[in-house]
Amino acid sequence: MAGFKDFLMRGNLVDVAVAFIIGAAFGTVTTSFTKLVMDVIGKVIGGQPDFSAVNVAGVNIGVFITALISFVITAAVVYFGVVKPYEGLRKRLQKPVIDEAEATVTSEELLAEIRDLLKAQSK
Repeated sequence: MAGFKDFLMRGNLVDVAVAFIIGAAFGTVTTSFTKLVMDVIGKVIGGQPDFSAVNVAGVNIGVFITALISFVITAAVVYFGVVKPYEGLRKRLQKPVIDEAEATVTSEELLAEIRDLLKAQSK
């Protein structure tokens, strides 16, 4: 029973649960935004935002068009609403990278620098 309790209280399980809940909530927001954009598209073209009646050469491609537009809208919301802000925040919080050339100074170079500093101080 203690092992089960440890499993439930493990940090990554809680993180996954929170991510799942937030993801489901964000999915609802994204779905409603997609419906809103589809309604606007329908108003602009003067019809329904559902393209399921579109046929090309007797093949119904309307369902695919509707799904494709919904996917592109959802991908745009995720990219501009989550990915771009996350990248910006991560870049701002990221520690500066130390240049490898500066980090690999030889002992001879250090001794020469110390010698030059001592010479400058003695003048």
